[in-house]
Amino acid sequence: MKVKEIRELSIDELQQKEKSLVEELFKLRFRLSSGQLESPASVKTVQKDVARIKTVLKEKGVTR
Repeated sequence: MKVKEIRELSIDELQQKEKSLVEELFKLRFRLSSGQLESPASVKTVQKDVARIKTVLKEKGVTR
């Protein structure tokens, strides 16, 4: 995801997207450790997306 796209989402959408990406990251890491993942670069991509979303949430002043 691009940062511009992320900034256009509402706070609820961002939190929901973060939750789904964290779940996806867990599944990717599990597949990576078992040797079933074709593209290890996808793990880094998802990690960066999660970091971008967390950054935008922090900029918007959302605390947990």
